[in-house]
Amino acid sequence: MDNNSLAELLYPDIKTLPADMEARYPERNLPEGAKVTRFAPSPTGFLHIGNLYGAFTDERLAHTSGGVFYLRIEDTDAKRTVPNGVEIIIQTLARLGLEFDEGAVSGGDSGDYGPYRQSERAPIYQTYAKQLVREGKAYPCFCTEEELAAIREKQEAAKLTTGYYGEFAVWRDAPLEKIKEKLAAGEKFVLRFRSEGSAANKYKFRDQIKGEIDVTENDIDHVILKSDGIPTYHFAHAVDDHLMRTTHVVRDESWLSTLPFHIQLFKALGFKLPKYCHTAQMLKLDNGNKRKISKRKDPEFALTYYLAQGYPVAAVREYLITILNSNFEEWRLANPDAPLDNFKFSTNKMSISGSIFDLDKLNDISKNVVSRMTAEEVFEGALAWAQENDEEFANILSAGKEKALRIFSIGRGGKKPRKDIAKWSEVKRFVSFFYPSLFAREDEIPPQFAREDVKAVLSAFAAGYDPADAQDVWFGKIKQIAADNGFCPDMKQYKASPEAFKGSVADVSMFIRVAVTGRVNSPDLYEVMNVLGGEEVLRRVSG
Repeated sequence: MDNNSLAELLYPDIKTLPADMEARYPERNLPEGAKVTRFAPSPTGFLHIGNLYGAFTDERLAHTSGGVFYLRIEDTDAKRTVPNGVEIIIQTLARLGLEFDEGAVSGGDSGDYGPYRQSERAPIYQTYAKQLVREGKAYPCFCTEEELAAIREKQEAAKLTTGYYGEFAVWRDAPLEKIKEKLAAGEKFVLRFRSEGSAANKYKFRDQIKGEIDVTENDIDHVILKSDGIPTYHFAHAVDDHLMRTTHVVRDESWLSTLPFHIQLFKALGFKLPKYCHTAQMLKLDNGNKRKISKRKDPEFALTYYLAQGYPVAAVREYLITILNSNFEEWRLANPDAPLDNFKFSTNKMSISGSIFDLDKLNDISKNVVSRMTAEEVFEGALAWAQENDEEFANILSAGKEKALRIFSIGRGGKKPRKDIAKWSEVKRFVSFFYPSLFAREDEIPPQFAREDVKAVLSAFAAGYDPADAQDVWFGKIKQIAADNGFCPDMKQYKASPEAFKGSVADVSMFIRVAVTGRVNSPDLYEVMNVLGGEEVLRRVSG
C-alpha cells in the first residue's frame, strides 16, 4: 500500500503538516510544576453537579499550581447540540464562580490556543488524521450501517467481543484500487485507527486519583474521523489536549473503559500523554443504600437547581472541596476564617470509591458560610436572587436598604453568629415578620398556658414598653412581669422547683416573641423590636 498516495487521495485539500500545528501552538511558558487543565462540556443545554465537581477539580489543580484553567466546547456532535447551548454553559459557569483563564467566551474566544470550539478546528484534526494515514496508522472504511449490524450479529451469535477488529475489520487491508473505486463512486467513508493492540495483553497504569490500575490493550479499530470529516471525541480530545498543552485530564471514572484507546492514540500521534485523573462517581444515600445521583430522581443533579434555590457560590465551592478532599474539614476547623484558596488541594486526598452527595450537609455548610458574611454581602446576595426570582421581595429590599441592613446585622458577627440562612430563597421567609406586608403568624403559643395568663402578660408588657429603654432595662421589665403573674423570673430557681410556678421568664419572653414575630424562635427580640419600631410593636402586642 502506498500510504502517501492514500493520504492525498483521502484529504487532498489538507496542505498543513503536524509541524505547522506544533509551531502554531508552542509549549506554554509556565513555572515548573504548573498544571494546565480544561473543562470541556458539550453544548447540550444541561450541566449537572458531576460537571461542576470535575470542573472545580480542574480549577483547583490549575490555580493552586500557578497554571492555566481553560474552557473548551466539545460540539462535534451536532445532533446533541441545542440552540444557545454554548451561551448557557458560559453563563451558568460564570454565575457559579468558575473563573477561566482562557477559552470560549460569549461571542468568541479569549486566548492564544483557540479556536476553543471543536466544530471550528476540523482542519487541525484532519492534518493529524492525514499524517496517521501516511504512516499506515489509519485507513478508510466504507462499511454501511447494515454491514456493521451484520458483523455485530455474527459476533454476538459466536459470543465474541463486539467491535471492528481482526477478521471483522474488512477494510483494514483493502487494496488502494478498491478504495479508489469506492471514492470514484462517491461513497462516503469513515477513518479508522489501525490498532496494533491485543486484548490478551495487560499492563499497569498510574491514575492520579485511583493509583495503579490494570489496563487491557485496545484491539478495536475505532473511528477517529466521521464521514463528514468531523472527529469523534476520542481523536479530538487527543489532538486538542496536546496542542493546548493540557497536563492533567480530569474526568469521570466511567471513561476508564476508553483509556486503553486514548493511550494508543497519544502514542501513535507522538504526543506526550497527560496525567489522567478519573474521579469517583457522585453517589447519594437513598433509604440507607448508595446509588448514583440521578437526573430523573434528584432535582439537585442539575446546576440550575443551585441557582434557583439561591445557594451562595462560596457555599457551593466550600461543599465541593469538602467532598473532593478528605482532609478539608479538619483544615477548616483549624482555619475557620481562612480563604478557601489557602487550602492545599491534592488529588491524593480524593475518594476512589464514590463521593456521597449530601444536600443536608450542603445546607449546614452554607449556613456557616452565610453566617460569616457581612450584612452588606447578605443584602446583595438576597437582592440579586430576588431580582431574578421574586420581584415583590426585590422591590421591598431595594426600597429600604437601610432597614434591610439593620435586619441582617442582628446576630451577625461575634463567636457564635446566628445560622438561620442557607440559601437566598429562604431570606424572604426569614425576614417576613419585619415587614407588615409580609407578616404572617407561623406559630401559636402552646396550649398548656392559660389564655388569661398570656393576655395579662401581653397587656402588662404593652403598658410598660418604652422603645428608648436600654436592653437591660427592657429585660428587667419582662422579669418583673413574670414575677407579677406567677412565672419565675430566675431560671436557676425555676429549674430547682418548676412545680411552684406557672412557668419561667423564658415562657413570658416566648409569649411576647410570638405576639411580635409570629414565631416561637427568632433573632434577638430586643433588636427585632428596635428595627420594627415602637408603634408596630405595640400594634402587634395589643392586636
